[in-house]
Amino acid sequence: MANTTFAAIDVGTTKVCTVVGEVTPARELRILGVGVGPSAGISRGMVENIHAAIDAIASSIERAERASGARILSAYIGIAGPHISSMNSRGIVAIADPRNPITAGDVRRALESARIVNVPNNREVIHVIPRYYVVDGQDDVVDPVGMYGSRLDVETHVVTAGSSAMNNLVRCVEGAGVRVESVILAPLASAEAVVEPEEMEHGVALCDIGGGTTDIAVFVRGAVVHTAVLPVGGLHMTRDLVVALRIPQRAAEQVKREYGHTIPSLVDESDEVAVDSFGADGQRAVPRRMMAEVLQARTEELLEMVRAELRRGAQPEVLSAGVVLTGGAASLGGIELLAEDVLQLPARIGRPRQLAGLSDILHDPAYATAVGLLRWALREQEIMLRSSTPAAPLGGLIKRMAHLLRVVLPQ
Repeated sequence: MANTTFAAIDVGTTKVCTVVGEVTPARELRILGVGVGPSAGISRGMVENIHAAIDAIASSIERAERASGARILSAYIGIAGPHISSMNSRGIVAIADPRNPITAGDVRRALESARIVNVPNNREVIHVIPRYYVVDGQDDVVDPVGMYGSRLDVETHVVTAGSSAMNNLVRCVEGAGVRVESVILAPLASAEAVVEPEEMEHGVALCDIGGGTTDIAVFVRGAVVHTAVLPVGGLHMTRDLVVALRIPQRAAEQVKREYGHTIPSLVDESDEVAVDSFGADGQRAVPRRMMAEVLQARTEELLEMVRAELRRGAQPEVLSAGVVLTGGAASLGGIELLAEDVLQLPARIGRPRQLAGLSDILHDPAYATAVGLLRWALREQEIMLRSSTPAAPLGGLIKRMAHLLRVVLPQ
């Protein structure tokens, strides 16, 4: 594929979404093609049937290739699941000659130092994300390149994944004939698509409610400070409807999407919905308020888990911008109002923004991760292009690269 064309594959529990995009001369992301198909062989973000997962991924890739007219040879993929873990780590290095300014090489050495953490043999580090730097005791340095000092510290957020879970996911994508460029934590990708820079600066939490998992990323002062994956998602809401209403899962998913609401008091008591059901009749009318009561109970439970996780990452007082809800289940009616009530924070629905081309298809919270993966690809490509430009002054090049590395450093 051309250097200005990228592909991203979001392998979820309920769907596989492949997106192809390109960069316009105005540095805008234009969507060329989208391929969405039902997922198979994936549960809670992890592969449980390799052959079924390969077939589902290959089908999504084929649809995206037909829509875009481009052959997908490589792609960026997102990863989530309860096997994801994170920690904060500090790296410390001495500057060889304090009479010379700090270089990008010194920054890389500090990041490598932070990467040396006690990780079990069955886990792999997938991200080392700089939060801020310290130069000779001066805290909160954004970009140390060019500064003078004898000691450089870096505070980082380290994300690890289960080796087998990650290798299985990569195997499935490569089994579908596509080389994996990079594996990115799903909530970090989603944040690229739906969270504003000002929100990150003032403190915000991203809550991506997918089918099998809910992914969380907390940002304070422009940097990520906490990430987590909860093993609860939209499928649990659907299964609650199956049990409460005694209807097939396919019908429960359909009525959840079309008529679901999380605040029963905002639903008219007389509203009823005809749904397919088990039994001789095959169809019956279900009170919509009853559906809302079922969805409210599960959503409140999920939001309570989110609140507990947010407290592990940051004090609520520092999250001035509140919570951005995205993912397929974020389309449920009233969920942002319920989130404000449970979390006691401002809440809004996050939809992918600033897209051209086939953007109408992706203007939905369910596609936040796929679009974010494309933006991640664009960021990496910009670093590569700048580093390969002969005429670029060395100092300016290093400074720009260090600034980009501060935001996110894929490993």
